[in-house]
Parts: sequence; structure tokens; C-alpha cells
Amino acid sequence: MRFCTSVAGRDITWISDVLGLELEGSALTSEAGQQVTQPVVEEALRALLATSPLVETRYGSRGLDVDLTGDRPKVTVEDEAGEVSTLSAEYVVGADGSRSIVRAALGAHYEGAPGGRPNVNITFRSRTLGAMVPARNAVHHWVLDPGAPGMVGPMGRDDQWFAISTGTESVADDDEAASIVRALVGADIDVEVLATDPWQARLLLADSYGADRAFLVGDAAHQNPPWGGHGFNTGVGDAVNLGWKLAAVLNGWAPDSLLDSYEAERRPIARQTIELAANNMKHLSIELASPDLVAEGAHGDEARAAAAERIQATKRDEFHALGLVLGYGYGPSAAAQAPTTREYIPIAAPGNRLPHSRNPEGESLFDLLGAEVTLLGAASSAWADAAAARGIPLVVVDPVAHGFPPVAGDDLVLVRPDQHIAWRGPVSADPGAALDLAVRGFAAAS
Repeated sequence: MRFCTSVAGRDITWISDVLGLELEGSALTSEAGQQVTQPVVEEALRALLATSPLVETRYGSRGLDVDLTGDRPKVTVEDEAGEVSTLSAEYVVGADGSRSIVRAALGAHYEGAPGGRPNVNITFRSRTLGAMVPARNAVHHWVLDPGAPGMVGPMGRDDQWFAISTGTESVADDDEAASIVRALVGADIDVEVLATDPWQARLLLADSYGADRAFLVGDAAHQNPPWGGHGFNTGVGDAVNLGWKLAAVLNGWAPDSLLDSYEAERRPIARQTIELAANNMKHLSIELASPDLVAEGAHGDEARAAAAERIQATKRDEFHALGLVLGYGYGPSAAAQAPTTREYIPIAAPGNRLPHSRNPEGESLFDLLGAEVTLLGAASSAWADAAAARGIPLVVVDPVAHGFPPVAGDDLVLVRPDQHIAWRGPVSADPGAALDLAVRGFAAAS
């Protein structure tokens, strides 16, 4: 993250190793963070869905209404031609954003309020901007000129960029948008405006994530300010948590009551994320900007040095948040294990993410995990028998035999499909009782 007087202007300070992007090959996690634009993600997801025989996509259609009064949910859909039809389903998952019709059908409501000043996003193309930025690779250029506060960043490796003008309510036309971009850049560059989007951060959390046959994920369940970039992670975390539980119930190896743990596990994580993002919002470009920062001579040098110290003190939690991204856990005992959102401290405790490791060949421990439930450790055949009796798809594997260090000393560790620990205990423990915990989920932290 680069903080500067303008994109083409003076550096004030840099914050390095941000957003987990530096974790490639790390023993801390199986995958590094990824910085990629939403359209690219959507293209990848669309291509993957096209290969699945289990998925039917209806692009161009929209949901009009959800009826939850019968035995099965019914969704009224309108296609591109205006033809209306009704779909019946065993479950409905509302991933339908801030104006969710599923949330309305559930009678759930957002709690919270808008969070701060208005902003305008500007997506644009420029052939010359790339040559102006410093050689170091910056995800964002934070512009601290009080006359043009905001940020600019690349949207890929070509000539497409985004800008955020902080404190701007709207733009009248593309000419005004281009003027805002040039002010942020600090140079008369070529600008082709592709889109503008006025927005205001919101701190909203649904009072219910659903029950029985209908549930909410992503923005339909929560909206948090984008500062820190946690919205996408939180939505994916919802989908993974609910997804494996729906699969377990539909495939008959977990009771319907497992779905009750979805809200209990995920809603506290959304609340924590909103709180962190709200704290990040206290120190945006407008708060950090000052006329002294663009001054020449010793006065300007002193102001920029002082600003650099303030930025390092106030902005690190925004970009170094592995404790939040990787360290969150489910249930009261896991919550007690999370002392900081900045640093991730792997702890092999129930509710927490399985601590990661690599063997001497550099392989990931997570690649040993089965598709559903996995038992890690030197276990007896009684585990396979107990799992078979319950219909639970269980993979038993000893990491030590594959060159990995023990996960939890001499203990066995039972891992859920979402890579969180369901149970930890001695080899002498009752397999049936432990497996029952895997299909129960965790209650909300007190």
C-alpha cells in the first residue's frame, strides 16, 4: 500500500506484505492471498459452473418473490423475455444482496446504519498511467492531497484502473469523472471513463440468517465497509459453512439440526468484521490528508515524515489482518483463543481452523484432507466402523506418515469439510461420541 501526495507525486510511506499476498509457499497457510478483480472471479466461477451436471444457470432471469408458507419454498422467476415461472426447492439460499427478496420472505431485517461520508468509484482506462507509477508494485495508491483525497489502483495487468474519490457524492458526467481522476493522479493523463458508481459504506447485520428451509449468505446477511477488503472473504465463508451443512443434511449423514449452527457460527464473525472495518474507516484519505503534505521545502518534509509515522501506527491493522481472515473460530472456546486480529496464531482447538503445515517436500497438510470429514492421527479401525454405522463419509490419515509434524501432539483431530476442527482428543476416546460432535456444529460464543 503506497501513501502519496498524488499517484504521480511524492511518496509519504509504504506498508508492505499486505492482505496475505506474501504468503506464497508459507507454512502458515495452504494458499497465499489473491488480489484480483470481481469480473475475473465471476468469469472463473461461471466457467466452473458450466462444467457441473448438478447446476442449472439462468442468466438474465431475476427473482420476483419467495414463498415460504408451504412445505417447500417456491421462488417466482421472470426471464429475459418477461415470462414468469415458479421454481420449487427443498432449500433456498439468498445470495441476493442488499435488496434480498429471501430476507424479506424470512421477515429478517438489517440492524445498523450507514457508515460515514459518500464516495464515488470511477473505473477507467488509461494508456499512460502505468508508466507514471513507481516501480514497486502497489495494490492501492492512497492520495493524501486535501484537494483530491482518495485512492487509485490497478484492475489487472493492462491499462484498466479504478479510483475512489472520498467525500464526493456524485459526478455529473464523464468529463467531471475524468477531472477527478487527473486530480488524484496529479497529471494530465488520458482517461477513458468506463463506469461511475456513487456509494456509501454501510454497517449492517441481519437480525436472522434464516432457518428451516431458507437462509441468507453474503451481502444479504451483512454489509460492511470495504476498508480492509473483508466483504468477499466473509461472503465466501458464509457459503462454505452453509454449503457443507446443506450437503450433509441432503446426503443423509447429518440431522436437520446441524443447519441451526449456521447462524450461531457465522453471525458473530460478520459482527467482528464489521467492527474492524468500521475502525479502519476512522483513518481514510480525508482524515490523513493535509495541505502541509504537498508543501515544498523543510516544512513539507517534516509534515510528510510525521504523516508517515501516523499512517504506520493507524493503518497496519487494515492491511495486516490475518488474525481475522485465518484466525476466526466458532464457539465460545475458539473465540477465547483469538487475542488479536493482526496476527494469526494457529491453535489446534475445537472450532478453530486446522493449523497448517508443510512436509519437507513442500506439500500442504490440507491436501491430505478428504472431501467431507477427516480424522488426522494414528487411529484404530473403530473410527471407520463408527463412521460407517452413522453414514458419515470419513477419511482417516496420519500426517506423520506423510512427513508432516503431528497436528496436536499425540491427540487425534477431527476436521470438518470447512477445515475447522470439530473435535480433538486422545486415541482412547469413543469414536462415536466424537463423530456426533462433527454433525452438531458450535453454539454462538457468549
